[in-house]
Amino acid sequence: MTVALDALPALPRDEGGPVFAAPWEAQAFALAVKLHEAGVFGWDEWARTLGDEIRRAQACGDPDTGETYYRHWLAALERLVTEKGVVSPAALDDRRDAWDRAARATPHGEPIVLGRDSQSAG
Repeated sequence: MTVALDALPALPRDEGGPVFAAPWEAQAFALAVKLHEAGVFGWDEWARTLGDEIRRAQACGDPDTGETYYRHWLAALERLVTEKGVVSPAALDDRRDAWDRAARATPHGEPIVLGRDSQSAG
């Protein structure tokens, strides 16, 4: 896995490996690794797509302080899975909306559970 990690551009890390500020960042990281292992994309394609997403965000005013790195990671993942037909853009939008509704329906301090609101389909 170390060789694969070395191929990833600008991955926030310390001496112990990747660094994550929130659980969702680690989950996005793991999802990218699993999709690569499944052959959905190669690391060269991943690096190009991630770089494109970072440049796009910078062009829109992202200050590139490192705090938004995994947002770009997530945008690259979403772009690749829709381009590759792993998930449709509509299904991705539906799932994003369901998570947003679930987050709004979750009392502060409790874990967000998909389906917590009455409109979520699961």
